[in-house]
Amino acid sequence: MEDFHSETDGSQRPIIVFDAMCVLCSANAQFVLNNDSRGHFLLASMQGEVGSAIYRKFGIDPSQPDTMVVVTGERVRRNSDAILSIYEGLGWPWRMLSIFRVIPRFLRDPIYRFIARNRYRIFGKRDACWLPTPDQAKRVL
Repeated sequence: MEDFHSETDGSQRPIIVFDAMCVLCSANAQFVLNNDSRGHFLLASMQGEVGSAIYRKFGIDPSQPDTMVVVTGERVRRNSDAILSIYEGLGWPWRMLSIFRVIPRFLRDPIYRFIARNRYRIFGKRDACWLPTPDQAKRVL
């Protein structure tokens, strides 16, 4: 199977796969690009070739996704764990939000899934996929 990670100095960089048509998801992707000063994360939209291949690899239908994912090598984080891993990876002060891990996953994930299922209705849907700026493009697969 194709290897999707990118290596920098021998370490794997996590890839965030997100819905580029979703207003909330695109805003989150832009937030990551603007606040990830170390360049820790790469991003891939589920509508693109790399993002849809990653979804298929982990058994998620890219046309009907129920979660965003953060992939590091063969490890995949879904649902609220994906969101919390993003904030942890951004460093301080965002890392403080990882305190929400004390809330059990069986309580966090239903809230995440409700928002994910209703994301277009609540936040809106773009007419076209969000595109990164030229400076951001090198971090979007």
